[in-house]
This record gives sequence, structure tokens and C-alpha cells, in this order.
Amino acid sequence: MQIARQVILAVLVAGLVACSWLAPLDSAATQQADAGLQRALLSFATARALNAAISVAQGTEIAVQPGGMGVVLSPGQVLDPVNDLVEQFSNVMLAASVAFGVQKMLISMAGYWLISLLLSGTAVCWAWFHFRQEALPGWLARTLVVLLMLRFAVPAVTIGSDLLFEKFLVADYDASQQVMSVAPAQVARLDAPQPLPAGEQGLLDRIKGWWGQDLEVKARFDALQQAAEQATEHIITLIVVFLLQTVVIPLLLLSGLYGLARAAFTVRRS
Repeated sequence: MQIARQVILAVLVAGLVACSWLAPLDSAATQQADAGLQRALLSFATARALNAAISVAQGTEIAVQPGGMGVVLSPGQVLDPVNDLVEQFSNVMLAASVAFGVQKMLISMAGYWLISLLLSGTAVCWAWFHFRQEALPGWLARTLVVLLMLRFAVPAVTIGSDLLFEKFLVADYDASQQVMSVAPAQVARLDAPQPLPAGEQGLLDRIKGWWGQDLEVKARFDALQQAAEQATEHIITLIVVFLLQTVVIPLLLLSGLYGLARAAFTVRRS
């Protein structure tokens, strides 16, 4: 068992050194980061468009004059809480876009030749102590773990988080993003009802006009309320999806990779 473990670790170290120079993960990780960045930018643009549409709707006023009494209503004010949530949502999408951009930069920096050179030299030193079955210096094991994390952690975490996104989150993202993409147009279509036509009207005609206008205002309030509830649900879903992909899942994967590296390469320290 001891010989088998030594052989497995030796093959693993040799493979990691080769991967540090050949960079098989970097290209795939960069593509996944680009895809995540495009999703975040699309959601950010949708949030800004929805914010603009809601702002216009909030400024729309409806003049109702039942019985000659002037009343000014603002149905769009029902969207005020949603507008605040949309602004926070746009900030989250901007932060997610920055996170994906940082991932791309870190992937590029991790592929710098000096890191691969240091990793190769440290791996050779580690192999020397390992195969001679001598006590492994603590500083050497820690250095090897740090270099492995610098070289492979970000690409591996990027690919891993994207795989989990495709497996568990993509359906929720697609459904919510589709609804949010048409939300600005839906809000914009909720135009204010037209004023009653001017001119001579009989009492019965005026009563019918006031009644119809009242029904139209109520329908507008109901439509805006429904749009607000629908937008809120899907905004929360998108926030959860991006927080999982850019914060929660990467941190869990980083913690797991670091624990695995320490367990594999610092077991013989005394």
C-alpha cells in the first residue's frame, strides 16, 4: 500500500507539472468565464431597461373627473418597491460581471511561466524527499500546496462552478431571464387611459365614460401589481443564481481543493 501510494502521488505530481506548462484547463476556464460574463451583462442590461421603464410608468399621471371633480392618480407608484429592488439587482449584476472579469484575469495570471517554473522546481524537491522516504520539511509542503493553488485553483473552480451551474441552475436562470427580458416592454405597454372626449355630452354618456375610465384605471392598477409581483420573484431567483455561481460555489470548491492538496502533500511532515 505504501509503494502504491508513492507511485500514485508521483504520477499525480508529474501530471500536475505537465498540466502547469501545457495549460489544458486555462482555455476551457476562460471560455466559461466569458460565458458567465455575458450572462451577467445581459441581466445587467435587462435590469437597467426595466428600471427606465418603471421610472417612466411612475411619472405617468391619470386625470379622472367623475362628476366634474378632478382627481389625479399615479398607478405607476405601485412599482416603487420593485424599482428599488431592480436598482439593487443591477448592482448585484454589475458585481457579478466584475467577478467574472476578475476570474479571467486570474486565469491569465496563473498561466504565467514563472509560476509553472517555481511549481516544477518545488515538485522536484518534494519528489526527492518523498522517494528517499525522508521527513518532508514543513515549508516545502506548504510551498507546494500554495503553488498548486496559485496555478490550478481558479481554472478548476471556474470550470467546476460552471458545471454545477449547467447541472442545477441553468433552467432557473433561463426561465427568469426570459421573463425579465420582456418585462420592460410589458411595463411600457401599460399606457395611461385616454381622457374623455371633449364636446357636448349627455348625462348618460358622461356617466358611461366615467364608469369606463374607472374600470380602465382599475385594470391598469391590477396589471402593474401583477407585473410587480412577477418581476420580484424572478429578480430574487436571478440574484440567488449569480450569488451561488460567483460566491458560494467557488468558495466551497476552493476550500475543498485546499483541503485535498494539504491532505495529499503534507501527510509526511515529521
